[in-house]
Amino acid sequence: MPYSIKSKKSGKNYFLHTKEVKLKGDRKQRIYYFAGEVGVGVLNELPAGYEVFENARTGLPMLRKKKK
Repeated sequence: MPYSIKSKKSGKNYFLHTKEVKLKGDRKQRIYYFAGEVGVGVLNELPAGYEVFENARTGLPMLRKKKK
């Protein structure tokens, strides 16, 4: 079952996805993002060490590393 969260502002469900992007110097980095529909790269759980918060202005969910 894909990890999803419901926006408190809009009431819409968002699904957590991941993909690897290529940066300058051929360095690879994993990014996480929320999308309105299930697609390629959907995750079933939150990555370890991360938490979800909602942007107060837009209502979009975002990931950030947990504070220690």
